[in-house]
Amino acid sequence: MSEEKPEVPATDPPPVHWRVKARSHGSRLWRAHWRLVAAWAAVVVLALTTAVQLLPDRAPSHRPESYATYAVVVGIPGLRWGDVDPRNTPTLWELADTGAVASLSVDSASTVTCPLDGWLTLSAGAAASAGTRVGDNGCSGVSPETVEQAPDTASAYVNQLELIANNNRTDEPGVEIGSLPGAVRCATAIGPGAAWGAASPTGRVDRYAATVPEDPDALSALLTECLLSMVDLGRLPEDGSERAEAVAAADAVLARIVAARPVDSLLMVAGLSDVSASPHLHAVIAQGGGFDGGWLTAAGTGREGYLRLIDLAPTVVSALDRPMPSPFAGVPAAVLEGRDSDMASVVAQLTDVDAEAAAQQDAIMRLLTVVAIAGLLLFVAATPILHRIRRGAGQAARRVPTIWTFRAVVSAATALALALPAATLVDFIPWWRASHPMVALMASTVLIVLVLTALVLVAPRRRSPMGLMITVSLVGVVVVGADVLTGARLQFDGIAGYSALNSAGNAGLGPLGLGVFATSLMMAAGCAAQGVTRAYRPLVIVAAGCVGIWIVGSPYLGDDPAGAVGLTVAVCLAAGMAPGGWLTFARLAWASFAGLGLLVALAVADLARDESQRGALGSFVADVFGGAGAGRIRETLEADVLATVGNPLTVLLLGSIVFAWVVLLRPSGGLKRSFGLYPSARAGFVGAIIATLLGGLLGGQGLVPVGAAAAITMPLAVIMAQRVLARAHVRDGRAEPTDLAVQARPESIEAAGGVTVESRG
Repeated sequence: MSEEKPEVPATDPPPVHWRVKARSHGSRLWRAHWRLVAAWAAVVVLALTTAVQLLPDRAPSHRPESYATYAVVVGIPGLRWGDVDPRNTPTLWELADTGAVASLSVDSASTVTCPLDGWLTLSAGAAASAGTRVGDNGCSGVSPETVEQAPDTASAYVNQLELIANNNRTDEPGVEIGSLPGAVRCATAIGPGAAWGAASPTGRVDRYAATVPEDPDALSALLTECLLSMVDLGRLPEDGSERAEAVAAADAVLARIVAARPVDSLLMVAGLSDVSASPHLHAVIAQGGGFDGGWLTAAGTGREGYLRLIDLAPTVVSALDRPMPSPFAGVPAAVLEGRDSDMASVVAQLTDVDAEAAAQQDAIMRLLTVVAIAGLLLFVAATPILHRIRRGAGQAARRVPTIWTFRAVVSAATALALALPAATLVDFIPWWRASHPMVALMASTVLIVLVLTALVLVAPRRRSPMGLMITVSLVGVVVVGADVLTGARLQFDGIAGYSALNSAGNAGLGPLGLGVFATSLMMAAGCAAQGVTRAYRPLVIVAAGCVGIWIVGSPYLGDDPAGAVGLTVAVCLAAGMAPGGWLTFARLAWASFAGLGLLVALAVADLARDESQRGALGSFVADVFGGAGAGRIRETLEADVLATVGNPLTVLLLGSIVFAWVVLLRPSGGLKRSFGLYPSARAGFVGAIIATLLGGLLGGQGLVPVGAAAAITMPLAVIMAQRVLARAHVRDGRAEPTDLAVQARPESIEAAGGVTVESRG
C-alpha cells in the first residue's frame, strides 16, 4: 500500500509590491513596442541631422567688394527682356553687356503689380500695395497730379501717401513705406512714379523734378544732390508698335542719364511692374558699384539670373554701404560668374524664360482641370464595376466584368496616378515655343503618360497589387526626388511646380511637387513593408521616411519645413500602423511630438544662420519674436484659402472623399478588405494623406498637396480594391477562370498573414 501524503494547508501567495508590478508591466510594454519606439527615435535623429545644416551655402555667389558713392535707380514699368535690342535700345544693350543682369519677379501685395504698387514696393523693400485695380486697358501709369511741387523750394509732396503708408502698416505688418529713402537720408526723384518711391512716410520728397532736365549740366547736378536718385521713365504700352516706340524713347532718355551719372555710381534699370493683368518676368540691370558682368542673384531666390522686386532696395543700400533697415524683406543682390559672353544669347535666354513663365500660368490650371475631370470619370466608371464583382455570386448572380474590363480599369487608373509625375517631366520638352503652346503641352503630356503607363504595366510583378502600387509610386519618388537633388529645375516654372512670376524666392519643392513626392514615398514605403515580416515593417517605413524628410526639409534641397513636419508626423503614424491596428490617440500624440521636435530643431538651426541666408521657417520665427507673428499667421491662413479656392484639385479631392465614403469603404467596395489584408498599405494611405494635409496647411499651400495626393492614391485604391474583390470571388469558386484568373493569381491569403476578415484593426 502506498503511503498517503499529508495534506498541505493552502496559504495565500506572498504579496507583490506595487513597484514590482509596475516594473513588470513596463517591461512587457517595452518588449512589445521597442521596435516602434526605436523607429520614432530614428525619425527624430535623422531630423536633427537634417537640421545641422552641414551642406555649403545655397547660393555660391559673391557680393561686390567695392561700394558706390551714388546710386541711380531708373524705373521703366513693363520693361521686359524681349524689348531689349541692339538697334532699338542701344543704351540698354550696352548696360546689359557691361553690367549684371537677371529676370525680375515683380510680386507685390497686390494681385497684379501695377506701376504704383511697384514704386511703393521699391520704397518699402517689402511687398506693398497701393490698392489700385486693373482696368479694361490694363494698369494706368502714375499721374503727375498726385505730386505737388513745393513753392520756392526743390522739394515736393505726394498726396495720399501717408494714408496709403498707414494702410500698408495695418494690412501688411512689418511693411514700412519710405524705408529706402529713410536709409539714405536724402533722395532725389525725377518723375511722378519716382516721387512715390523716394518720399518719406509722410509724403515729403527731398528733391523733385517733374521731367529729366534737357541740360546735361543741370541733370548732372540734380543726380549729385543726394546719395540716391530715382527716375521714372513712364509706363510702357502693353503691346503693338507703340510699345517699340515708347521703349526707344525711354532708351534715348536713359542715354542722357548714363552720360550725366556721377562717377563711382551704381546705375540700376528695372521694369518695376506689369502693365496688364497678364503677368511677366521683367528686365533688371545693375551696372557699376561692383556689378560689372555676370548674373544677378540673391539668397532669397537661390537661382542664377533671378531677382525679386523686394531685393532692389537692399541692393541699393548695401552698395552705398549704409545700415540695412529692419523692415526690408528682401536681401542684397550678389553676382554669379559664368554668364555667356554673347549678349544676344543671354537676351534670348532671358526672353525664353519670360515666355515659359507667362505660358505656365494659364497652362497649369488647364492641365489640372483635365486631371480632375479624368479622376471624376474614373470614379464614375469604377463604381458599377466594383459593384458587379461583389454581386457576381449567389442564385441571382450577375455576370462579372470581363478580363478586358479589368485591364481597362487598371490601365486607366495607372495612367491617372502617373499624370502628375508626367507633368513634371513635360518641361524637358519646350512646349511653350510652339505656335499653339496648349496643344503642344497636352500632346506632350499624353505621350509621356502613355509611355510611363506602358513601362509600368510590363514591369515585373505588375499583376501583384503591392507590386504594381510600388512601381507606380516609385515613378513619382524618382522623378521629383531626382529633380530636387539636381537643383529643382523642373519644379521652377514647371507645370507641376511653381511659377517664377510670384515664387522667384522658392528654390525647392512646390505644392504639387510636395504632394507627389510625399504621397509616392509613403505609398511605396507602405507597400514595400508589406513584403517583410510584421516586426520589421516599421523599420522599412522609417528608413524611407528619413530619406524623404531630409530631401523635403533641407534648405538646400526641398526647402519646405512645413512639408518636413507633415512628413515626420506621417512617418511616425505609418510606422505605428504598419504591423496592424488603427490610428489611436497615443500614436497620434507620439507622432505630433516627433513633428514638433523636428519643427523646433529646424527653426533653431535656421535662426542660427545669417539673416540673408534664412529660409521660410527662420524668417517666420524671427517675425514672431519681432512682434509680427499675428500678421504672418494671418498671411498663411489667407494663402491657404487662396490656394484652395479655384484650384481644380480641390474638386478632385472632394470627389475622392465622396467616392471613398459611398463606394470604396462600403462592404461591396473592397477597400476595407484590402486594408485588412494589407495593413502596411493602409499605413501608406494614411501617411500620404497626413503628410500632404499638414504640409499644405502649415506652409500656406492649402489643400493643393493633398489634392495631388488624391490624384495618386485614389486610382491606386481602385486597383487594389478591384483585385482583392476579384481574388475573393476566385476563392469562393464563383467566377470563371477565364474572367478572373489574372486577378486571383497575384498574392495568396497566406502571404497576407492568413487574414480573411474585413478589417484587421
